[in-house]
Amino acid sequence: MALHCTVSKNDFQDGLNSLQNITNKKGTLAILSNVLIETGNGGLTLTGTDLEVGLRLFVPAEIHGDGSLTLPSKKIFEIVRESGSETISIEETDNSWVNIKAGLSTYNLAGMPNDEFPEFPAYEDENFFSFQSYIFLELIEKIIYSIANEQENIYSLTSVLFEKEKRDNTNYLKMISSDGHRLSIMEKDVSIDLENMQLNDVTLIPKKGIQEWKKFCEGRDTIEISFEEKQVVLRDNKAVMVIRLKSGEFPQYSAIVNAVELTNCVKINRIPFLDSLKRINLFTEDIFHTISLQIEQGKMILSSQNADLGNAKDEQAIIYNGESLTLGFNCRYFIETLQVMECETVEAYINSNASPCLMKSEEDKGFISIIMPMQL
Repeated sequence: MALHCTVSKNDFQDGLNSLQNITNKKGTLAILSNVLIETGNGGLTLTGTDLEVGLRLFVPAEIHGDGSLTLPSKKIFEIVRESGSETISIEETDNSWVNIKAGLSTYNLAGMPNDEFPEFPAYEDENFFSFQSYIFLELIEKIIYSIANEQENIYSLTSVLFEKEKRDNTNYLKMISSDGHRLSIMEKDVSIDLENMQLNDVTLIPKKGIQEWKKFCEGRDTIEISFEEKQVVLRDNKAVMVIRLKSGEFPQYSAIVNAVELTNCVKINRIPFLDSLKRINLFTEDIFHTISLQIEQGKMILSSQNADLGNAKDEQAIIYNGESLTLGFNCRYFIETLQVMECETVEAYINSNASPCLMKSEEDKGFISIIMPMQL
C-alpha cells in the first residue's frame, strides 16, 4: 500500500519547522537531508536526524493509505510554508515520488526509499524525570553563548558539562560551558529528588544538542528527560528527541572559580556598563576586541583603539575602594555576559592587574561568569 494522507498546513508546517536545523546540516549521507514520513496511530510520524541529534514527532492527519518514505526536508517545508491552502494532500506514486496538492497548486516531488534512513535510537522507557521547561531554558540561556566553536582544538569545549548536586538538602541541576577564555556556570534548584538520575562521571552535551534542547523546550510547559550512558532523551506526549553525548574531560572549573578571591569588588550598574561597552567596541580591532579597563576609586575608564580608525574613551561611575587596576579584556565577552544577566547592579571581583574577572549578582541567582584577561 502507498502513503496517502491529508494534513493541516499549520500542523505540518510546525512539525517540519522543528526538523529544519537537524536535517539541513551538510553531511556525507544524502538521506540525512530528508525527513522520514510514516503513517500510524491516526496521523503522521516525522523523523529527522544528523546522527548526533534525532527528533521524532507526531502530526495528526487523515490517513487514506498507509506507507512510509523520505522526502527532502527543506523542499517539503518550503512547499508547505508557501501554500495558500489550509490542508495539504500527499499521495505516493511510483519509485518514491509523491504528488502534493495544496488548494489549486500541484507539485511532484522526488523522495527516497526509507530503507536507507538510519534507525531512530532505541532508549529505555524508565528513569524519566519530569521538569518544567523553563528550568532548562534558564540554564541554557545563561551558558550557551560561551560554548567553544566547532573549530576548537579541545573538542570537549564544544560541549556543555551537565551535573547534578545536592547541598543542604536542596537538589541542583547545573550547566557549565567554556571556550578556554571564559567560563559560564548556571545552576537551578529543583524540587525533584535526583538520586536516581544516572549521569556519567563527565556528562558532555554537544553544542548542536544544546541548541536543539533549547528549541525543544520552547513552547512546551513540561518535558520528561532521561540520561543513559551514551545519550540523553527528551520527550513529551507528541515528540521524542535523542542527543548523543560526547566523551572526554572538561576543565576543573571549581578550581578556576575558587582562585578568584571574593574580596576586591567593583559594583557597577549593568545597563549603563553594557551601553558603554557597545560604544567602546566600535573602535576595537576586529579579531580580539581588546579594551582597557582602568579601575579607580569611584570610577572606571574604558578605552579602545584601532590602528586604522582611531580611539574611544568612556567613563562609568562605580562603587570601589581598592587599589587602582588597569586590565585588558575582550570587550565582546563582557557584552555577551551582561546581556544574559538580569540584575540592576553587577558585582565584579578582580584580584590584581593580571587576574580574571568574576561577575555575579544577587538577582541572577545561580549564575557565575569568569572572563580571562588579555595583555595590553
